[in-house]
Amino acid sequence: MRKRFLLSGLLIAATFLTASAQSTVKPEDNRFTKVVLAQRIEEPMQFQILKDGKVIYAERKGKLKLYDPATQKISIIHEFAVSTKYVSQTGEVSEAEDGLQGVILDPDFYKNHWIYIYYSPAGNDPKNSLDRYTWDGKGPLDESSRKHLLDVVVQRYECCHVGGGMVFDKNKNLYLSTGDNTFSRASDGFSPLDERPNMSPEDSQKGASNTNDLRGKILRIHPEADGTYSIPAGNLFPKGTPKTRPEIYTMGNRNPWRLTIDSKTGWLYWGEVGPDGSTDDFQNRGPQSYDEFNQAKKPGFYGWPYFVADNLAYNHYNFETKKSGEWFDAAHPKNTSPNNTGLTDLPPATPAFIYYSKQKSTKFPLLESGGDSAVGGPIFHADDFTGAPRPFPSYYEGKWFITDWVRGWINVVSIDKDGNYVGMERFLPDFKLRGPIDMKFGPSGDLYVLEYGNGYFKDNPEAELIRIEYNGGNRKPQVQAAVDKTAGGVPLKVSLSSAGTTDADVGDKLTYSWKITRNGAPFKTIAQANPSVTFIAPGTYKALLTVTDSKGAKNSKSVEVKAGNEPPVVKFNITAGNSSFFFPGKTLSYNVSVVDKEDGSLANKRIAPAKVAVTADYLSEGYNMTAIASKQGAADANADASGGWAIIAKNDCRSCHSVTEKVLGPSFTQVALKYKDDAGAPDRLAKKIVTGGSGNWGDAMMPAHPGLSDGDVKSIVKYVLNLAYAPPKAKPLPVSGTYTTTVPEGKNQDGSFILRAAYTDRGAKGMPAQSGEQIVVLNASTLPASKASASSGVKFVENNANIKGQGAWLSFNRTDLTGIKHITFVTGGSSGAVELRAGSAQGKLIATGTYEGGISIPAGQGINDLYFVFNGPPVAVRSIKFNDDN
Repeated sequence: MRKRFLLSGLLIAATFLTASAQSTVKPEDNRFTKVVLAQRIEEPMQFQILKDGKVIYAERKGKLKLYDPATQKISIIHEFAVSTKYVSQTGEVSEAEDGLQGVILDPDFYKNHWIYIYYSPAGNDPKNSLDRYTWDGKGPLDESSRKHLLDVVVQRYECCHVGGGMVFDKNKNLYLSTGDNTFSRASDGFSPLDERPNMSPEDSQKGASNTNDLRGKILRIHPEADGTYSIPAGNLFPKGTPKTRPEIYTMGNRNPWRLTIDSKTGWLYWGEVGPDGSTDDFQNRGPQSYDEFNQAKKPGFYGWPYFVADNLAYNHYNFETKKSGEWFDAAHPKNTSPNNTGLTDLPPATPAFIYYSKQKSTKFPLLESGGDSAVGGPIFHADDFTGAPRPFPSYYEGKWFITDWVRGWINVVSIDKDGNYVGMERFLPDFKLRGPIDMKFGPSGDLYVLEYGNGYFKDNPEAELIRIEYNGGNRKPQVQAAVDKTAGGVPLKVSLSSAGTTDADVGDKLTYSWKITRNGAPFKTIAQANPSVTFIAPGTYKALLTVTDSKGAKNSKSVEVKAGNEPPVVKFNITAGNSSFFFPGKTLSYNVSVVDKEDGSLANKRIAPAKVAVTADYLSEGYNMTAIASKQGAADANADASGGWAIIAKNDCRSCHSVTEKVLGPSFTQVALKYKDDAGAPDRLAKKIVTGGSGNWGDAMMPAHPGLSDGDVKSIVKYVLNLAYAPPKAKPLPVSGTYTTTVPEGKNQDGSFILRAAYTDRGAKGMPAQSGEQIVVLNASTLPASKASASSGVKFVENNANIKGQGAWLSFNRTDLTGIKHITFVTGGSSGAVELRAGSAQGKLIATGTYEGGISIPAGQGINDLYFVFNGPPVAVRSIKFNDDN
């Protein structure tokens, strides 16, 4: 017995030691498999995972959806009427970040079936609301069960920052993040502190640093059974403190994105989306922008809009006089804005836990460089997944998973027992996410990620819900599926591809099966890796590729093809001027061409110029594209709606309706105002136009219009609903003409002009409308060396490219030399020869020059991949300037 006991003890000890040793060894990357659960989801924001593997997620435009892994289908649980538009004080309409923002299950969901929703209710009352509903976990939301907990009063004049992240702690306190609700584009990438009359939408001090306002905060409340909430002990301001809100846990937040609680320590972690500048101005304004990853062991003030990063201070800039005032003091911050309704004296500012700018960080180099948008993720503890089928290895114990919406990596942060930063490592270095917007572990132990996709305010085809599984034994195939055409007229021949599909287990033989459906019904199954197929009938085809290894492990991915309507081809052509750079005050010539197989073209006049959206916007250096995209969306809607009046004029609509006066039926304006901000109205009105009916506006019968195409009906509806908003003051650009690149007053000249043309067709053969666009970006003529497309023999240190010596090179892809006469360099002072070549470092020689004298460019060079080959001593190159004069 004793020997058995000793042997058992030794075995247990050996097992413990083995597990302990394994916990220090990083698992192989190929032990992790990406599994795609849902694709082509429209503007997903936040999700929650149920015990049975179902996933409930919110889409910004108002739909709350449920993914069921058993059926692999998605259903709509509820559609909220949400506000998705800003209307400026001058009446200009733009797309908003507002909408359905967040969803979370109650900690006792499987007993009380409560879920919490954070959203922007439609209507004229500008607010974001936190409501509770009862839901059975499978069917529709019980709308009658609504309990209203909280409102965050906002302004809906200008973009941006909503927040909306939610998390519960072990005491069942609910944390809710809110954005600062401030337009920052007018502050040149520095802090928005505009205290002029009627400019509060551009003053973050009204919210983030206002102790008496819920914006720019992380709130902590305790929901009660009756639908109210109480205030937990230990928030930033005790209940009853004058000029404060007791819900506030942290303040000084710009846009806190995705909260998590460490289940062991109870500490709060989140990502903080920072401002948009990429240049320091420590003489007058302050630091460049920094995104942050933050930790709160206790309540506190996290600095915005006075400090970023490790408490780098901004200047109290006067937007009226353009004069710089005093620098803010992190130890004694004060809010003296006329838009402040709270305390003047604020708590000391807490520095960021991790921070990074658009330049490569020397302190946190794995965060890389470029555009940035910090997204917090989960902290892994094995004890949270006892009995789970696939928990992550103990190597990740206590580590924080973080990501970035723009850069697409996942990094893992190590933290010691006292909460101090220890280090960072890349998780799956070859894995790139596309707009990760939420990330958390599920009950199965898998890491789930919600990908928004690469464009703003769009139905991005790459938007997906995925999970990353750890496989300690046989690994599933890593599946790639692609198609050469995603849409087209019929007959449509497409090539399906499984290229890139791999299996990490040596010797595994893979079998391939494409299961194709048409409008949800079975169409064809093909047991080939890379088949071709022709679609004769119009419809939406889904091709699901399933790859199975020799041990039976399988994985799938699908592609979608819309057959029946050819997408339009749109081109924005620069006919006179440079297509890579702008020169302030200079004029370029352009024309737009649109060709659509079914609709015709601009050239043959079957497409009206008013149906084409042509826009030009100036993007301040480093500024986030969100505000630009919101205006482009409004321009698209106006262009699309403009065709609606032409369709109305050709049909019988005006016999019963006018724009402003009631005839037999209501005026179009009355209809627009009734259904303003009603997310479901477009579909209902479209159906009404086609089928006819009565009852909504009295007894008059509306005739049916079954002969109208889907595209025509949608254009009519868009035209009518747009009447609820004031027409845009700025006239759209014509489809051909000239444009002068005048930098807006008060903006620096280091940004970009975004020229865009877009067209949405009318649909065809019962298939929905397709859109096409082309964007031309004109950059400032001085390129930072750090923005090189590729390099050799170069080390980048902050903004400098340190050329190591003879033969080192920098390249810039597709750069237009039209009109460029001379190129100069900003260097560290060395002298040496430099060659300019096309195509490669050994390609056609365009010209030669020197570090100090630059390069003279012969005429007629056009667009090339440019290679600057340095043939001198080591030199630090900061920038390269393309000059249109000598």
